[in-house]
Amino acid sequence: MITRLAFFEGAIKPGKEAEFEAYVVERLVPLWTRFPNVTRVQVMREVSRDEGAPAFPLMLAVTYTDAAGMEEAMVSPVRMESREVTKGLFEFFEGRIFHVNGSTLHLMA
Repeated sequence: MITRLAFFEGAIKPGKEAEFEAYVVERLVPLWTRFPNVTRVQVMREVSRDEGAPAFPLMLAVTYTDAAGMEEAMVSPVRMESREVTKGLFEFFEGRIFHVNGSTLHLMA
């Protein structure tokens, strides 16, 4: 398995927290769960962070069957659609989004 992590670094615009969360849940999660070869989707909101750490109001972890499965998902029509829909988040969010791909070294139950 391989997991693609998305970090939404920055801040939700003041007073837009509920709209931000609704947009993610209603518009983006349904797309992310339709990516080909997905075995798990985790969407996390930041609840706290260490002093001096950057703010990540949203983090996304999408796990795929394998690297080939992830690559297939990256060129799929549903991913292209999600990229367009993600642009709407910037109505509620100021910052940047970046991705890191990783494989699990150890898994605890």
